[in-house]
Amino acid sequence: MDCSKLRKRERAGVGVKQEKMEDRTVIRAEQVRFQYKKRDVDGNVIATEEILKGVDLTIKKGEFIALLGRNGSGKTTFSKQLNAILRPSEGTVTVDEMGTRDAEKLYEIRQHVGMVFQNPDNQMVAANVEEEVAFGPENLGMESDTIVARVKQALEQVRMWKRRKTAPNHLSGGQKQRIAIAGILAMHPDYIVLDEPTAMLDPKGRKEVMEALQRLNREQEMTVILITHDMEEAALASRVILLADGQVRFDGTPEKFFGADVLLAEMGMEAPLSYRVRKLIDSDVFVEKVGDAREDEATTGKRENLSEYDKSGREWEASSELVDKKKNEKAEAETDEKNQALISLQHVSYIYSPGTAYEKVALDDVNLSLGKGEIVGLAGHTGSGKSTMIQLLNGLLKPTSGTVTFEGKDIHAKGYSGNYLRSKVGMVFQYPEHQMICDTVWEDVAFGPSKQGLTGEACETRVEEALRFVDLPEKYYQASPLQLSGGQKRRVAIAGVLAMHPEYIILDEPAAGLDAAGKREIFDRIRRMSREQGIGVLLVSHSMEDLAEYADRIIVLDDGKKILDDRPAQVFAKRETLADCGLDVPETVKLADKLRANGYQIPQNVIREKELLDYLGNCTNSTAGRKSVDTENRLDERKQGDNL
Repeated sequence: MDCSKLRKRERAGVGVKQEKMEDRTVIRAEQVRFQYKKRDVDGNVIATEEILKGVDLTIKKGEFIALLGRNGSGKTTFSKQLNAILRPSEGTVTVDEMGTRDAEKLYEIRQHVGMVFQNPDNQMVAANVEEEVAFGPENLGMESDTIVARVKQALEQVRMWKRRKTAPNHLSGGQKQRIAIAGILAMHPDYIVLDEPTAMLDPKGRKEVMEALQRLNREQEMTVILITHDMEEAALASRVILLADGQVRFDGTPEKFFGADVLLAEMGMEAPLSYRVRKLIDSDVFVEKVGDAREDEATTGKRENLSEYDKSGREWEASSELVDKKKNEKAEAETDEKNQALISLQHVSYIYSPGTAYEKVALDDVNLSLGKGEIVGLAGHTGSGKSTMIQLLNGLLKPTSGTVTFEGKDIHAKGYSGNYLRSKVGMVFQYPEHQMICDTVWEDVAFGPSKQGLTGEACETRVEEALRFVDLPEKYYQASPLQLSGGQKRRVAIAGVLAMHPEYIILDEPAAGLDAAGKREIFDRIRRMSREQGIGVLLVSHSMEDLAEYADRIIVLDDGKKILDDRPAQVFAKRETLADCGLDVPETVKLADKLRANGYQIPQNVIREKELLDYLGNCTNSTAGRKSVDTENRLDERKQGDNL
């Protein structure tokens, strides 16, 4: 027999074998349907709601998938099908040829598919961080040396190695989320499903987690399924899957998804800012990486074209600065009156577990004033003291030293009513389910007004107004709040506070879990409410973009100390200080820097997306004719070069 033919057959056999092996290392969802069932006290099904409506998907080993969709679209429900936390009402899900309906395969399936939940408290079981991360590898029967190495590596990847001996209940929400991620990373699963894992992380932590996921995907071929509302994170994926009303509406590359303008508009989504900027300007000019400012022919041409709109650019900048100056003067004139009227911290410090091995200084000699009609942003790295401070503001915690006042009165003085304070200073917690105590959404929102003494029609009017304000569909009014999606729970929590008509509202990461359209709606309504009704708002957020867009003033905490307290443009000008605090500037500011390096005269006070896009649109339009001619000339030159 011809040896060459034999070798060809052997190679073909190996190829077939490898192909068959690859076919087995996939997750397949085939016509998956799922209904949530509502039961009465006797266990009888009284209502059903179909969430997944025939999902067909194949997820291959080594993919990095961004799973997108509006609140209630079925993302979390689908993700729970992948490791058999939920199983299909109809259809099948297989993981490496193991069906999730097979009870004998559940343990093995969950070894292959790790999951990080939206709320990290749902998966915390150990006494300290180190034991928490070791829990998974121990249950997989790994050797002690391997477990120790994996725990250290995972904790270093999420910047939590120094807190390895800390009890999880002493961590902030963002820190808990990092630990949950580390616990899954230490198991080295083939597939990792993450339900908005960076929603509570500071910018530095978010970047490090995303880099860790990319590295695991690239170097270890770990399949990553990332549920996110962040389009910048989606841009890092190799594949985008969009769910809408329980069905797959898009499945393709990020580039194709971001170019689907009609679909994005229908879903209330927007492409990443960098993508939208590239659509406005010549992509040859745009610099992809920070600091990668290069001079090329296109850049030189752009610099020459600047003369046509340089004057208008300077006028625009001067006009903007004048507007800002007037706003600042008006704000300063109103500051004294506002700050005297509401909340203040005077030399406030707070220490957790004083005199014990777990002692931690959360706030250190903080002075602060908050007034009516002003939206104040509160920023800081995870564990900087933000959550502690807001609990001090409405009396949930008592300062170790210093004084907290509301309307000029010490809130911890003898005889002061805590109920009065909390009816005037409402707070939406980081995790909305922590403040949900009733059987239905309607009852939960009505709880606050009823405790204020409202009954009957007056109470019902408050509840209906609040639920309409947060745009929660009426079909959920009689549903259990704990059965809603993360974003829907947050809407209910906000409605529950608004129904009490407070004078001041504290929002702890209010956009976490909300889709882009829902976030804009809530923030726009809160801003209008603040302006029209004079309600003060403290907005706690890790999103620099949200603070740039909505805050009148930004306070920055770092290790329990107040570092910055100023207008947004002034705060974002302190880049080194922000970087030292583990924070960052908005993407708008970064892109403006890149464009300035390429000759665009972007005003220094541009910090919001609309400002940048409007300015670039004006610049592009003013040079459209010249750019068309330049483009045609370059094409002609290229054609001549090709002919030669």
